[in-house]
Amino acid sequence: MPFKLDRADRRAAILPRGTKGIVLAALLLQACGFSNGEGVADGNDWPVVGGSTNETFYSPASQIDTDNVDALGLAWHADLDTARGQEANVVMVDGTLYFSTAWSKVYAFDARTGDQLWQYDPEVPGEKGYDACCDVVNRGVAVTKGKVFVGTLDGRLVALDRKTGSPVWETQTTDPAKPYTITGAPRVVKDKVLIGNGGAEYGVRGYVSAYDIRNGDLAWRFYTVPGNPEDGPDNAASDPQMAKAAATWHGNWYDYGGGGTVWDAIVYDEELDQVLIGTGNGSPWNHRIRSQGKGDNLFLSSIIALDPDTGDYRWHYQETPGETWDFTATQPIVLADLQIDGTPRKVLMHAPKNGFFYVIDRNDGRLISAKPFVDVNWAEGVDLETGRPIERPEARWTDGSNRNFVARPGAYGAHSWHPMAYSPQTHLVYIPVQDIPFGYQDDTNFQFRPGQWNLGNVSPTNLGQASESDLAKARKNVTGAIVAWDPVKQEAAWRVQHPSAGNGGILATAGGLIFQGKADGHFVAYDARNGSELWSFDTQAPPIAAASSYILDGKQYVALLAGYGGIFSLFNGYSPKPQNQPIGRLLVFAIGGKDELPEFDGTMSKPVPPSQKGDPAKAQEGFGLFAVNCMSCHGAQGWSSGVLPDLRRSAAINDPMIWKSIVYDGALQDSGMIGFKGKLSPEEVEAIRVYVGERARALADGD
Repeated sequence: MPFKLDRADRRAAILPRGTKGIVLAALLLQACGFSNGEGVADGNDWPVVGGSTNETFYSPASQIDTDNVDALGLAWHADLDTARGQEANVVMVDGTLYFSTAWSKVYAFDARTGDQLWQYDPEVPGEKGYDACCDVVNRGVAVTKGKVFVGTLDGRLVALDRKTGSPVWETQTTDPAKPYTITGAPRVVKDKVLIGNGGAEYGVRGYVSAYDIRNGDLAWRFYTVPGNPEDGPDNAASDPQMAKAAATWHGNWYDYGGGGTVWDAIVYDEELDQVLIGTGNGSPWNHRIRSQGKGDNLFLSSIIALDPDTGDYRWHYQETPGETWDFTATQPIVLADLQIDGTPRKVLMHAPKNGFFYVIDRNDGRLISAKPFVDVNWAEGVDLETGRPIERPEARWTDGSNRNFVARPGAYGAHSWHPMAYSPQTHLVYIPVQDIPFGYQDDTNFQFRPGQWNLGNVSPTNLGQASESDLAKARKNVTGAIVAWDPVKQEAAWRVQHPSAGNGGILATAGGLIFQGKADGHFVAYDARNGSELWSFDTQAPPIAAASSYILDGKQYVALLAGYGGIFSLFNGYSPKPQNQPIGRLLVFAIGGKDELPEFDGTMSKPVPPSQKGDPAKAQEGFGLFAVNCMSCHGAQGWSSGVLPDLRRSAAINDPMIWKSIVYDGALQDSGMIGFKGKLSPEEVEAIRVYVGERARALADGD
């Protein structure tokens, strides 16, 4: 149940230093038709994540265009208090910028002056970072009726006073005893605020919840996968669907949680008055372990339409039945009207991890078309009659053959959470795609570990490279691109190739531009017609969030959060710019901007290997333990992009007692580094130290 907070409680907000308000621009470039949260239609604002409820990431502002974008400059910037990943799309309402940052903090800035108006810190416990599969990021806030809403990493939904940042109410949306997290943005639908959660890799059951915006009372909840039949109904909106869903599951799936978390995509279809959600992967990934290798496992990897008032089910479309590759359907959903075969259709467009671009009728969930937007080797295509993928037999890696299948795309996805944009001007969808091979091999000795990663996948492909030369070769096979996709013809109009994956989300504008942050640390403007690069700015840290654009006092601005993070930057050494990361920043651009960023030296410290060479057997044991327990945050084989400490450069590897105090006892728990007491023995922790010490020695030797 929610509880009330005195506005002076928990953490003090910084009060505004000046008055707010907005002078309506003399030049209204184009009406957007969406509300700014206070009941006023104003195309100048960017009032919600994605710019409008259709989440097209399109701005109708056209002052900045292909002819003058080369005069774009930094108008002002503001440093944040963390170097962790920044994934939020900045919201602008009535002259104030609102956004969330790492560790679920929220900021408000005066959009004219760049003055910070207030900051809110939910004080998420540092150890909660261990439960976050993909960094302690947050993808945005919702603003309406005098409140700012944010979901916190530890599962709370918090309503803040829009003017002061003081908490008004909060409610715990998850069971604190389970490894749930929230990294996605809440969405306001009528008088309710909706939020999902993550944690499928750790063994949880997914759902989406709706709360009364006035007081945080739970209005309805929809579970995406069935629970233990012996527990009876959930007394939730999903109850009528759970028997049908359970018939597609086998064995004791509920012991593993099941998965299906709604960790990102939640879209309100105002025209048809329905909520569309995208659901996640299975828990564990391995279909054989999770469901005896049988059944479609509803509603994993699906798009589900719900009644916004009651949460009642309307329809669903499952993109990847029997999901076993971490092929989530939680990627951004974009709504539009398209002319298909001469007939206007209300559609949703989706480019999920599995590599197929889907155009789906929003009225009933019927598949209109589906084509691969990247190279796909796990399926031949999608059967338009059944809506099911035509799987290649070798892709179903859980057949007991103990073979290693390398998928393209794989678990990182052909497209992940990074927003794509749709321009009604060009009628193209701009997708930030990536090509990252990923291996799968059946774990025939699987043992469920509550609260820890449970994939059922032991492919050696994902363990990383031991030498610099091997890593350099592997980097050539890890690329990204912008693909301008024609959703009617289901084909690419053009493509801009990037030398690395992990590039940012995309903003499209009526000025004929698209904007994207690149993994090399630049924010770039391209011609939306052909992909020609027109302008670039060095942000010092790779910006992975999508930008926003708005008009204020008759002038167009582009706002962006810069800060590298997320699972790609943590898990592997493929980053093209490995360095200590600068502090996260809010960057605001305008024509003629003259601000400059301070000098930054991202040089990493030199490695400090132990003076004595470690025992090879102990180091080999440590390698296995590191792969299971450490590499998801500190990088496969210890390669680091610099977001989290590069352990090969840590002085702690020279002192077994200091190492034990950190890794076993949790001396740095408040900073996000948990202690592994109860998960590992002191001897195993020491084996990891020996292994990391040898990795430091290799780094010092230049390999």
